[in-house]
Amino acid sequence: METKQINRAILPTGRRAGVGMHFSSLPGAYGIGDIADSAQAFIEALANMHIGVWQFLPTGPTAYADSPYQPLSAFAGNENLIGIEPLIRAGLISSDEAQALKQLPHEFVDYGRLIPAKNVLLATAADRFSNKINAGKINARLTSRYDEFLHSHGPIWLDDYALYRVLKTRHGERPWPQWQPPYRYREATAISRIRASSAKAIERIKITQFLFDQQWRALRACAAQHNIRLFADMPIYIALDSVDAWARPQCLRIDHNGQPAQVAGTPPDYFSEHGQLWGNPLYDWDYHAANGYQWWIDRLRHAATMADLIRIDHFRGFEAYWAIPAESDTARHGVWEAGPGDALFDALRDALSCLPIVAEDLGVITAQVDALRLRHQIPGMKVLQFEVSNPDFQLSDIRQNCVCYTATHDNDTTVGWFRDSNHDTCSQAESEAARANALRLTGGTADTINTDMIGLAFSSAARLAVAPMQDYLGLGGEARLNIPATTEGNWRWRLQSSQLAPAFHESVMAMVHKSSRG
Repeated sequence: METKQINRAILPTGRRAGVGMHFSSLPGAYGIGDIADSAQAFIEALANMHIGVWQFLPTGPTAYADSPYQPLSAFAGNENLIGIEPLIRAGLISSDEAQALKQLPHEFVDYGRLIPAKNVLLATAADRFSNKINAGKINARLTSRYDEFLHSHGPIWLDDYALYRVLKTRHGERPWPQWQPPYRYREATAISRIRASSAKAIERIKITQFLFDQQWRALRACAAQHNIRLFADMPIYIALDSVDAWARPQCLRIDHNGQPAQVAGTPPDYFSEHGQLWGNPLYDWDYHAANGYQWWIDRLRHAATMADLIRIDHFRGFEAYWAIPAESDTARHGVWEAGPGDALFDALRDALSCLPIVAEDLGVITAQVDALRLRHQIPGMKVLQFEVSNPDFQLSDIRQNCVCYTATHDNDTTVGWFRDSNHDTCSQAESEAARANALRLTGGTADTINTDMIGLAFSSAARLAVAPMQDYLGLGGEARLNIPATTEGNWRWRLQSSQLAPAFHESVMAMVHKSSRG
């Protein structure tokens, strides 16, 4: 098949250094990091350290296990990440009202206490914003921005999202396939009735999303001012418990009741005896093709307004995906089915001019998946914790058009990985061999393994090299952000302001300069 192969270079020109850290991990006084003051202060710190790229996790509203990878919407923002200080400055809440959040732990995110307390504050802020607009007490420029936000985003996602959140709350936060039938099936009379009876609650959700949007715009401007590129993350699949599945079930292979016959995952391999059973519904790629892949165009266009680069998780699913019977307890009995392949990426490029994406191409990748990525000139990934487990690995194996990592959010920290006698799935002998290979390749020691591995990544030909903030700090497994296939205790780690001392800035700057990645 002939494909369009022109893709503007999306990775930074030259060789740049990056950091991986989610917004929730930023330091701050209100129980969780945010996209406002916390994020802008971090951008200034990155600029001082000459780190040019900030990679973060998906920013959609979370639900199940607080995971950023199971968002309630592919388009909406996570209200928990809205900054409190700008709301105080705008007169939407008071400092006294925000004291409840200041009582939360600073060392980690306590989602169980954070979410209800912050929801109360955000509802108060939204109601006051509404009252000010109705009283003509908000300047014309901001009012115009709000009207434009409603007009631009309403038909694509905002109207459905606000209605979905109201209905989800009304049904005790249960997934939409468990709602009362008139709402589950979006019956016109029931939907009209709820829009009228819950108009205030719907408006409150829209205003909250507008506040997120305004703070994100300020973040983008701050990043541009400091020459920092923002690097986002996009799950390939959407959650069944999401507005996207409820409002557009035709996009998915689910029945009238919202039940899938097959779900997503990965087959058994060297790392997982039974495979991985994710449970997400699969896309109806025939529907997407017939519709010109418009939902995907809208999704990527929206993501591209928020970031300069976008990592798409599980890229191999675009070439072929593992379809598992929904009733299965493991992923062993799935089958490979063809993905959209070139057609999707041609449609995206026709609509967006370029593909600002990086492919997550980790694990067992076939020649066909590599060929798809290379035909569209999409950068891939290399993770040194995985690479050094191969005794034949050489740094020259890492090519220019990729992102080289010491580790990702799913790995242990480099210090924790080096100390661990069993690297999640490897035997003790394999772990010892990997550690020995890491020392051989870096020429370093066990005491400096984090900076040595960062130096190895920085020394590669990759145009972008990224290390998690925990690796820059030399933290152990206690600072690990996520353990895959677990649902408790993840996404909680937070950076402390004291850890960003001037001496730390100087040490990072020295690493960046030594590798000529400034």
